[in-house]
Amino acid sequence: MIQIKTNRSIVVLSLAILLFGACTKELNQAPVSNADKTAIFGSQDGLQLYANSFYNILPGISDVYKTDPSLSDYGAVQSVPNFIVPGAYTSVQSSGWDWGDLRNINYFIAGLATSPVPDAVKENYMALAKFFRAYFYYAKVQRFGDVPWYSTPLSISDTALLYKGRDSRVLIMDSIVADLDYAAQHIASNNDNTRSTISKGVIFGFKSRVCLFEGTFRKYQTSYNLQSTANDYLKMAVDAADSVIESKVYSLNTVGDSLAYRNLFISATPVTSEIMLADVSSTSLAVYNDANWYYTSATYGPRFSFIKTFINTYLNRDGTPFTDKPGYDTITFVNETKNRDWRLQQTIRTPGYKRVNSNGTTSPAPPVFSNTYTGYQPIKWCLDGTTYDNGATNTNSISLMRYAEILLNYAEAKAELGTITDQDWAMTIGALRARAGITGGLTSLPTTVDKYLQTHYFPDITNPVILEIRRERGIELALEGLRFADLIRWKRGDLLLNTWDGMYVPKTGVRMDLNGDGVNDVLFYTQSSDTVGVRDVTLINVSKDPQKLDKGTYGNLNWLDNIQREWADYKYVYPIPFSDLQLNPKLGQNPDWK
Repeated sequence: MIQIKTNRSIVVLSLAILLFGACTKELNQAPVSNADKTAIFGSQDGLQLYANSFYNILPGISDVYKTDPSLSDYGAVQSVPNFIVPGAYTSVQSSGWDWGDLRNINYFIAGLATSPVPDAVKENYMALAKFFRAYFYYAKVQRFGDVPWYSTPLSISDTALLYKGRDSRVLIMDSIVADLDYAAQHIASNNDNTRSTISKGVIFGFKSRVCLFEGTFRKYQTSYNLQSTANDYLKMAVDAADSVIESKVYSLNTVGDSLAYRNLFISATPVTSEIMLADVSSTSLAVYNDANWYYTSATYGPRFSFIKTFINTYLNRDGTPFTDKPGYDTITFVNETKNRDWRLQQTIRTPGYKRVNSNGTTSPAPPVFSNTYTGYQPIKWCLDGTTYDNGATNTNSISLMRYAEILLNYAEAKAELGTITDQDWAMTIGALRARAGITGGLTSLPTTVDKYLQTHYFPDITNPVILEIRRERGIELALEGLRFADLIRWKRGDLLLNTWDGMYVPKTGVRMDLNGDGVNDVLFYTQSSDTVGVRDVTLINVSKDPQKLDKGTYGNLNWLDNIQREWADYKYVYPIPFSDLQLNPKLGQNPDWK
């Protein structure tokens, strides 16, 4: 099988050659369109080659880890996104109203009806096409809400359909579920060891993602008046996730002990026990990503840095909240990262983290303040070798779906339905926390509300189980491209206004050792006199905007507090792009967008 996820350009080129060859061969026998159809639909090879083009809809190998930095509540970046700057984002800036991929899919679905291949083969490729149609429409609904539903390929003469209005969210979501149900029933592949193609498990996993989104969206986004059907989607999310769990194809990776989580994101080949679908890197085909460059460059990437408010949500190793410690908010970096959830040290640079130099030696690698604004510098997705830092040379494969998410989907949907049990908890949240080195609270449902989590993130949630599942989801799936979708469905877009706070600095003008190795790394100052004769550390001026300490000469680092930000509920959907609305006024604009 051609692995489209390894090198998409090869498939596109091969498809072009196949079509060109058919057109040349039959030039005197049939019109070009018929020759094209024969080349595509006349054999299983033609179907396979064409269907491989659908994989272009999936995120590219450098896309996933850039999604959350572009708009999420748990990190600071170089500049405030226009989407939350007052008056900076309108329908003129909006994008994403593109339909070429859908026509490609619908053309294939229509053509399959005339294909002479055996019915079982035809059903398999129909399943693949319907999965990608569902994938396409799910992204559109997330972004725009109501959109037009098209199940047939349109031509330029289909003016009535081309210029129709939008269909309801209910119709679109029902159609997505119908496509996914067909796909799960008819796909031929139960398991793909390369983790680069669509299999039954991926389809059920995606359905659990879709149905959890829609079920919680309908529950919490009450202005749509769809609360009565929320549980229907939550039950479907449970059933879909359960299909993945009961298949026994996947399991949580535990190889590597305290590094088992990190290994999922730095491995050249997907960790097949847990990774369900991936963008697979290839040295032979020169397919690489640029994660190191993106997260370690002072100029190329956005210098994404986690904020303290989020870092505070990582539990202690004994399962207790870090924020229950007296004076937790004034603990310095070296001490605040001790005895915490292992995922903390596998997500950001913490004391003990080292990098591999070009000559093979290793060096301590504390946070670098030319790359981070808060001190909480990401390492998830980043390889330890410094040779990867200056371009798209990373050899690690990028996960698009993994079993951990399915466990989280299952737990959350059951918690929202009120049917989660101690056994469910132990199998899902307990298992994830056990892998992270946490020893307490693994086997029974929590009964106490964490006031910090409730106050800073979810003030309307009083159920401690739902609170803890949301905590777990944020930590486990950080930087995997799902956060903004979670904020939409929970109706917590206002979390995008979180202060971009950083590590605690007890005093300016004093060298700080961020590694605990006895070597000073940084000095924060407000007066130039504090820097006289200092040559051995990084100097950071915190005397004025955009970077200051919240108490003046001590306190938490704050970044870009001087830029106004705002949230309004109409931003839960994007505006229809101005140019597309001009072409088809029947689309109508989403409420309150200009």
